Amino acid sequence: MVDNKTLQNKAREVISRDDVRRLIGWKRGTFGFEAAPAVIKDPSGADDLIFDATCVNNLASFITLEEKPPVPRGEEPDTRKTAIMVKGCDSRAIVLQLVEKAYERDDVIVLGIPCSGVIDRRKAREMFGDVAGAVEATCEGDKLVCEVGGEKKEVDRKELVMDKCLRCRYPNPVISDELLGDEVEKFADDDFSDVAEFAKKSPADKWAFWDEQFSKCVRCYSCRSVCPMCYCVECVVTNLRPQWTRRSTDISENTAYHLQRAWHLSGRCIECNECERVCPVDIPIMTLNRRMTRDVKELFDYEPGVDVETEPLLASFNPQDPEEFIM
Repeated sequence: MVDNKTLQNKAREVISRDDVRRLIGWKRGTFGFEAAPAVIKDPSGADDLIFDATCVNNLASFITLEEKPPVPRGEEPDTRKTAIMVKGCDSRAIVLQLVEKAYERDDVIVLGIPCSGVIDRRKAREMFGDVAGAVEATCEGDKLVCEVGGEKKEVDRKELVMDKCLRCRYPNPVISDELLGDEVEKFADDDFSDVAEFAKKSPADKWAFWDEQFSKCVRCYSCRSVCPMCYCVECVVTNLRPQWTRRSTDISENTAYHLQRAWHLSGRCIECNECERVCPVDIPIMTLNRRMTRDVKELFDYEPGVDVETEPLLASFNPQDPEEFIM
């Protein structure tokens, strides 16, 4: 785990550069088990930055929210760099955004942070109940030491971190200009056993499952808003001309929305789990996304967000493709 003083000193050094416009990192939240995103624009803000197991947010989403031309009359666009702190899964989003030409490599400074897992607030609520104040969580070997309400509590790390962390193949950033801390070992290889288990269900049981889940959807679009790969200026699901998906929240339109998102993320989902984390009605969105991820890996031997030199899945062509999946 990176030392916060080391992190703050590096942030202060980077934001002091004339060619850096802002730095995106994490600061202590106001309550609960999640830190808050922080955007600093001068060295004084570096003192607020932290990294620990509460730093859940994938900050890569913020890069594509940069202001775009035209700028106000008489002003010139600010072309200075954006610096960003990333965990392993966050870094995959940076790679894929670069692959898709969302911005250029010289536009960003990537400060990589090896990650031993981040807290699942739903698991934490079951374990500790509702917490009014901010929580600090320090990783010590296989344990997480959480300071809750001034009292330190030690728990097994596997019982408190997100499920995505337990199968994370890339706990160390796959791209960085500087690595802030020693690399860590992954928990285990991802065998997609959860996908295989769900696939055993009968078609009727699968439909019953998704009928129940999609019926809960209130179409708040939080999953789309938080996703680092949903950065289109105009989204097909909210376009009125043509209108592919109606605004109503019945099962038909909700199903159409979620299937559209899953298809649009095929070969693009970097498994950061942000969509599922922010869902207010707890729809297991990654159950659908991970099925697509597994199929893309098996059919095309393609894994998104790990190589900045690769081509996007749907923009590449292999003349030796056996095409056995085509009926």
